[in-house]
Amino acid sequence: MTLFGSEGEVKLMVLDPRHFHAALIQKTMYDQVSPIVYVFTPAEPDLDDYLKRIKRFNTRAENPTHWKEKVYTGPDYLEKMLEEKPGNVMITAGNNKKNAEYIKATVDAGINVLCDKPMCIDQEGWQLLKTTFESAEKTNVLLSDIMTARYEITNILQKMLANNPEVFGNLQKGTPTNPSVIKESVHHLFKYVTGDPIKRPARFFDVTQQGEGIVDVVTHLVDLVMWECFPEQIIDYTTDIELLSAKHWPTMVTREQFEQVTGLPDFPDYLRDKLDENGVLPYYGNGEIIYKLKGVHVRVSVRWDFEAPTGTGDTYCSIMKGSKANFSIGRGEIQNYQLAIYVLVAVGINYKIQDHVITKAIADLQSSYPGVKRELEDHNWHVLIPEQYRVGHEAHFGQVTEMYLRFLTDGELPDWEVPNTIAKYYTTTKALELARQ
Repeated sequence: MTLFGSEGEVKLMVLDPRHFHAALIQKTMYDQVSPIVYVFTPAEPDLDDYLKRIKRFNTRAENPTHWKEKVYTGPDYLEKMLEEKPGNVMITAGNNKKNAEYIKATVDAGINVLCDKPMCIDQEGWQLLKTTFESAEKTNVLLSDIMTARYEITNILQKMLANNPEVFGNLQKGTPTNPSVIKESVHHLFKYVTGDPIKRPARFFDVTQQGEGIVDVVTHLVDLVMWECFPEQIIDYTTDIELLSAKHWPTMVTREQFEQVTGLPDFPDYLRDKLDENGVLPYYGNGEIIYKLKGVHVRVSVRWDFEAPTGTGDTYCSIMKGSKANFSIGRGEIQNYQLAIYVLVAVGINYKIQDHVITKAIADLQSSYPGVKRELEDHNWHVLIPEQYRVGHEAHFGQVTEMYLRFLTDGELPDWEVPNTIAKYYTTTKALELARQ
């Protein structure tokens, strides 16, 4: 493939930007990336939202960007992009149902792709994704998804500590009822972001377009399990993954709640046949998967409530159980809704010896993350993280893009990335089938 290392050599094409994640790629400038961005999209209201965000980035007082958007709108937007090919990297973030189709057509045309998650939302899409990766190898282009959670500091530190055998010991196997690895997240349909109420498009509530929670948000959780527990190891979905159980259940959304979060006075036609006898929409955003990964029992789950109680917010929990210590990441009331990481001594392990080991391990972390400390709390250790490392979710999109640009310069992804991406989406889409049975 053409190696990308020169200034402005990467030329972005943004396809059908219906999700604000598309704009977040452009929240910062990159030396390798040309400021001219080619947008191909149907004429939808989402386009205005995308362009307004880019304008805000370009006109902000501190470190403004200088993107120049060249927009084509029309029903043949995909065909037009593939015909003209003004760029060499395609970005897409929007209607999840179309992702597998978009990236297959783009890769077949010899264009690199950076795709928002999820790349696919059902087994049919997963089968197409597999053939797309085969096409990417033949056309010598790079296809990758946007895994922002890998850049969150507590996930990074948990991964580093879990792969220190003096601290963590061996990852335990666990059982279906007592998994060794647990990742749970709770989100809210209506909430305030930077003081403004969030506005969701109506299609967000259509799982045929958005995908159920078990194939959408859970994508990040399944990815983190592989990335943290078996770093840089190739996962073979045919031998390393055993699905044990999966379930899904709805959050009931009234017409008034739907209007509150979308701004629309009523459900659109494509949701009407899904309403119950009381005119309430069952939104299947909730799901849980219990499975074995290389013999380790794992539980991942997502839940969508309508609105958080006053003074609270989204929550997240991540647990890893080792023979010497257990790790816990939490975001809830006790952490003031800021992600925090704890190290808990395992049963039967000498606390004083482990205190010395933990102290040394935290000191070693400071070579990469100066200022990281540990604090004793009831014979457990709270890892204290300086604020400069808590850059926020939006900044992670820039970090993902920087890494992808490095891969373009190198001309290849890590050897584990493609098989693990296939394994990740096998897990989510196959679990959806299991949950629906």
